[in-house]
Amino acid sequence: MNSIIPLTGGIPQLIVNVIVIVVMLHVLLVGCAYGVMLERKLSAWMQDRVGPNRVGPKGLLQPIADGLKFIMKEEHTPHGADAVLFTLGPGLTIIPAMAAFVIIPWGGILDLGSLPSAITSFLGIGPSLVKVVGANLNVGVIYLIAVTSLGVYGVALGGWASNSKFSFLGGLRASAQMISYEIPMGLCLLCVILITGSLEPYAIITHQQQFSWNVIQQPLAAILFYTCMLAESNRAPFDLAEAESELVGGFHTEYSSMRFAMFFLAEYFHVITGSAFFALLFLGGWSVNPFGGLVPASWNWDLPLVGGIGLILLQMAIMLGKTAFMVSFTMAIRWTLPRFRFDQLMKLAWQGMIPVSILLLASAAVMTYYGITQYMWIATGACLAIIWIAFPFMPRQENPNRRIPIIGSRFSPLPDERVVTASTHPIALNDAAIPDPRQGTMSIH
Repeated sequence: MNSIIPLTGGIPQLIVNVIVIVVMLHVLLVGCAYGVMLERKLSAWMQDRVGPNRVGPKGLLQPIADGLKFIMKEEHTPHGADAVLFTLGPGLTIIPAMAAFVIIPWGGILDLGSLPSAITSFLGIGPSLVKVVGANLNVGVIYLIAVTSLGVYGVALGGWASNSKFSFLGGLRASAQMISYEIPMGLCLLCVILITGSLEPYAIITHQQQFSWNVIQQPLAAILFYTCMLAESNRAPFDLAEAESELVGGFHTEYSSMRFAMFFLAEYFHVITGSAFFALLFLGGWSVNPFGGLVPASWNWDLPLVGGIGLILLQMAIMLGKTAFMVSFTMAIRWTLPRFRFDQLMKLAWQGMIPVSILLLASAAVMTYYGITQYMWIATGACLAIIWIAFPFMPRQENPNRRIPIIGSRFSPLPDERVVTASTHPIALNDAAIPDPRQGTMSIH
């Protein structure tokens, strides 16, 4: 793209990069704060409740009240915990999500010559073309998936340093979950890279403008990638690292005050970053025409790539709108689907998503080799047909929910074991049955 549109770079690009980083960082912080409120309101609406409505008009100041509450809470470090690593864990979780956010392009190419002369003279820059992105990397997609994967280290470290079996088990679950779901996520990402032929985020968006959105070309890859994104961000139904019904609070059981709030915010940071990543890869970024080259040339309209500040603000609004939609959809899933068992979580990844993603990648590679990437949806259809044909012949468990014999269990003891279930407490043994006053008094005339 740089060979077609000569970009200036240098000081003008650096100034725009700093402005985009500062602006989008504040947008991310405000989005996380009010994302919590949005989820509470959305869950209340789905459950026929009101939700937060006491602090401020319509409850709009509830995030501020929650922040003040966390600040005023006591910082507690459990006995026997590693204080340094215990404090370092939340930071290692929240920083990768914030670092990954800067690589996402929020607008096209800004023509600085369209800005008022007073602004350009104040900044000391002349007419030039710059990209509206925090950091422009040729391997931006690899950077995104690599940095976002680092968040699990904070979870595992916080769980291990807490000196709690529940926290430790939550950290182990998060590590296993990350290792398992990174594989199909990477394979689905390779499908997109094969279609577009580039690792640069701008090239991926312009390719979708020219042909069609990748969610149309690769719908199955989009579904798998989004599922992996839920698992990577520890969102329901993949929140096994928390699992209140089993592990009390999981990896953050022993955390309180702002350290707990940092874990809480990190989850929303990952959700917002993952949603923007999904919009970049599969929803065309700031593109508004999902069909691109699939329709006649007279219908192949879209927003231009280069423009003034008005066009850039419109592109940013579209990108933020797509991100907000994916975030809301993620929240709706949390309050709709039940939580998986951990064995089901692992089985879904290793026996389901990984083989399917390998099949998708192979079909995408074949079609890329023959130069027919504009019809990549044919490969998706072929994969679905193969799965439909092979599914009846796949081995399956007779009774996946069978009870496992356990020593001393009342419900599922060992085959030759006799379990006494009668009470041995003295009070229980001395209790006498309460006579029914109706016995012997009722007669039939």
